[in-house]
Amino acid sequence: MKNMTLGHIAEICGGTYVGKEADREKEVTAVTTDSRKAEPGSLFAAIKGERVDGHSFIPSVFEKGALGVLSEHELQDAAGNYILVSSTLDALKAIAEDYLEQLEIPVVGITGSVGKTSTKEMVAAVLSQKYRTLKTAGNFNNELGLPLTVFRLTQEHEIAVLEMGISNFGEMHRLAKIAKPDTCVITNIGQCHLEFLGDRDGVLRAKTEIFDFLRPDGHIILNGDDDKLETVQDVKGIRPVFFGIGKDNDVYADRIEKRGLDGISCRIHTKQGSFTTLIPIPGVHMVLNALAGTAVGLHYGLTLDEIRAGIESLQPVSGRFHIIHTENYTIIDDCYNANPVSMKASLEVLQDGLGRKVAILGDMAELGADEEQLHYGVGEFAGGLDLDCCICVGPLCRHLADGIQSVNGQMEVHCTEHLQDLLKQLDRLVKRGDTVLVKASHCMHFEKIVGKLTDM
Repeated sequence: MKNMTLGHIAEICGGTYVGKEADREKEVTAVTTDSRKAEPGSLFAAIKGERVDGHSFIPSVFEKGALGVLSEHELQDAAGNYILVSSTLDALKAIAEDYLEQLEIPVVGITGSVGKTSTKEMVAAVLSQKYRTLKTAGNFNNELGLPLTVFRLTQEHEIAVLEMGISNFGEMHRLAKIAKPDTCVITNIGQCHLEFLGDRDGVLRAKTEIFDFLRPDGHIILNGDDDKLETVQDVKGIRPVFFGIGKDNDVYADRIEKRGLDGISCRIHTKQGSFTTLIPIPGVHMVLNALAGTAVGLHYGLTLDEIRAGIESLQPVSGRFHIIHTENYTIIDDCYNANPVSMKASLEVLQDGLGRKVAILGDMAELGADEEQLHYGVGEFAGGLDLDCCICVGPLCRHLADGIQSVNGQMEVHCTEHLQDLLKQLDRLVKRGDTVLVKASHCMHFEKIVGKLTDM
């Protein structure tokens, strides 16, 4: 890792180096918080978690040849070099900030209430047509995940696409300090983390903290169809580029045609010209992701043909509207996370499925004081759709079921409070040939339903 010697690391994170003087100027080869991934030359960061304290694994990582360790405790008779710090997490953030600055590559920071991951995947797919691109993997988008993503960068990479997720005020400010994005993309302002952010105006304030460390010659790309984001004017003298379905946006789409679960086609218009594309993942929301990818691609010099090729190369991510075809079912695996906006979008797409359309829905977390009403509202929405069956899991989803039945008393609705109860009766609730949507907040562990359906 470029210039990442033990001595330099100790200096930038305010730590105290304890170890062989001859090793002080040796560069670490990687940084990890997983002792299983420790290897010769690596730096292991001991994180104290809710269940496991990483400090207990320090002896084993020394045995594996780790060059050094970040520790919050003085180590007695240490078998290797270590850097004593007051906070391992804060140290990792400082190291990541320094490392990213040394690499001097452009950074695209992506945030928003809904669609961060799918937009990140779209932007990376587009940019990969021209640049060696690193993107955030999985859910590594918070104050620990972002540094670990940065540490995956090498001097071979030409651009980084970093997803940035938050749940409270101040978090985005700290993430932006690490990333210092050249380009900021915000997908939308929805009803997420209201338990901490209060309302959508609070969400807007929290998300736009991403501008706090925007580079002076930076670029801002916003969803112009979002009523909150459209109010954002010049930021630090930088005029946002807006994307959306509306023709008054800088990048917009028309001729939108659903192709069932095979995807959605549209024509995208830019100041440089227009093109028609088939997005290989269904849902009108995917058009917005393609528009964001187009806007980013144009900024970084891609041709319209390269942008179209990137859009059409997009691959689904497990748990993020991943369509699985089995011998008995078509499964829409969208179980990684949920909020009212994304839940409604997924339910709309379910209507395009073959056979019976079955929605297995679970509680949406962190919605604050209005959580019951928000679940009820999603139920009212679902009740007006062309669906055959809805299976509601969790105490909050009982309100969703009530919402369905207030609108459509004919829809087949089942409720259970516990996931294990559903798993026991799943084989009698779904039928061969069904298209099944599986969606809930991550804390509901609905990946177990996907696994069960896949094996049935």
